[in-house]
Amino acid sequence: MNPGIGTLARIGQLYPSGGLCDHEPQLMAPEGVRFVTTRVPFRQTSLEADRKFAEGLESHGQLLADAEVDLLAINCTAATLLAGPQVLRKRLLAATGLDSVTTIEAVIAGCRAQNMRRIGLLTPYPQEVIEVERKYFAGLGIEVVSALGRPCATPVEQGSLPAQTWLELAQGFRGMALDGVLISCAGIQVAEVLAIIETQLELPVVSSNQALLWMCLQRLRIDSEVRGFGSLFSKAFAGIE
Repeated sequence: MNPGIGTLARIGQLYPSGGLCDHEPQLMAPEGVRFVTTRVPFRQTSLEADRKFAEGLESHGQLLADAEVDLLAINCTAATLLAGPQVLRKRLLAATGLDSVTTIEAVIAGCRAQNMRRIGLLTPYPQEVIEVERKYFAGLGIEVVSALGRPCATPVEQGSLPAQTWLELAQGFRGMALDGVLISCAGIQVAEVLAIIETQLELPVVSSNQALLWMCLQRLRIDSEVRGFGSLFSKAFAGIE
């Protein structure tokens, strides 16, 4: 589908420079919603790289403001967690006058909307990043019962894995006492298998790019139907504040 110039809304996406999956939110977006992307320096997958992602974010946001976007989306799950989502949103608001959403807030809101308190966590992260996420989720009442994945050293490596990889890895959650599965990372190909995983595991699934789009649509009050990318799009927003 040709997204056009954004007759319903334009969303300015701040995305890791080495990432290959900035197209995923657009792939799932309803007609008339256009994502415009600016890259932010990010070449390795580590806590250090996640922390540096937030440096100079204002200048990148100002570039997106030039395209007269309606909303900014800071799309890196672990980086927005480490920098503090509220801090990032305040910084961008001061620099651009635009509201923004963060991926970490989106996935938490998605888990809450799906009543997911005991989750299976699926990621391409190194162990140090997984442990930070596990602790963060626990502080918000979400228990990571099991963490599975394929650790990657770079965002290019993350994005190069086919969606089938995540479909197969998700089978490791079969038989566990879970409320759902969270696929955490905006840099992986997963949109096309979200509904399949839900069907196979008989559990709700939340992913980073899916949740980000869902939260953007909620903020922009766009009620266009999104089908084929998991049950989250049928749920009402549940914020974390």
